[in-house]
Amino acid sequence: MRNYTVQKGDTLYGISKQFGIPVETIKRVNSLTSNTINVGQTLQIPTTQSTTTYTVKSGDTLYKIAIQYNTTINELIELNNLSTTILSVGQQLQVPVEGSGNQTDNYTIYTVKNGDNLYQIALKYGVTVETIKQANNLTSNLLSIGQTLKIPTQNIQTNYKEYEVKAGDSLYSIAQLFNTTVDDIMNANNLQTTILSVGQILKIPTEEETPSQTVKECYGEGYIEPQYETYTVKKGDNLYDIARRYNTTVINLMDLNNLTSTNLQIGQVLKVREI
Repeated sequence: MRNYTVQKGDTLYGISKQFGIPVETIKRVNSLTSNTINVGQTLQIPTTQSTTTYTVKSGDTLYKIAIQYNTTINELIELNNLSTTILSVGQQLQVPVEGSGNQTDNYTIYTVKNGDNLYQIALKYGVTVETIKQANNLTSNLLSIGQTLKIPTQNIQTNYKEYEVKAGDSLYSIAQLFNTTVDDIMNANNLQTTILSVGQILKIPTEEETPSQTVKECYGEGYIEPQYETYTVKKGDNLYDIARRYNTTVINLMDLNNLTSTNLQIGQVLKVREI
């Protein structure tokens, strides 16, 4: 992407010819709903217009193809210099590759289309709903058609803990237990329903930032192992209550004690925090 500042006398048509990018592409990338632009306005201009060839099949329409490639009918018409919307079986069309997301160094730009929701977008790109919300400073799950979202492609690594569903569990209670969300659990497990079965194994996502380069931790002479406050498990205890008591999280307790499940045994000694 490059930035272009609108000058006096500029039009979208003139800018599109200057950079060799269709008007509809510029409008979509900048979430413009009309051809009106203002002097001093900054526009994002794709540095290249990558396309691929699509062969029209029986039953195809420009509308269906536009939806499939996350573009617009007008953009397809511009790209292919069409004088009509009527298509022929076997006809070859150029369709924009970036319609499913424009790649940048750290993230993909995705333009929201009719019927999209955060869960579907997260599933498509292999990230979590919370990852997308954090990257875009979203405070709700509501999206608008034409809205552009940054989808992180690196520096975020999703790790998982396994959890076995018990009687009385719900996705909401499990999400609370692990300090995550119902959407993230459904995303991680490709769940289409919130109904759970006793004994079902769920992957619980835990996000960690991945350093830009691997850092090897070296301990010199005189290194002293940290000392930890411990807690002895009593009847009726669970990790959620213990975590809340010591102002930490279930994930931290599991990591600190190398636990692979949330099951506890009476008399078990847990590290709870560093002294």
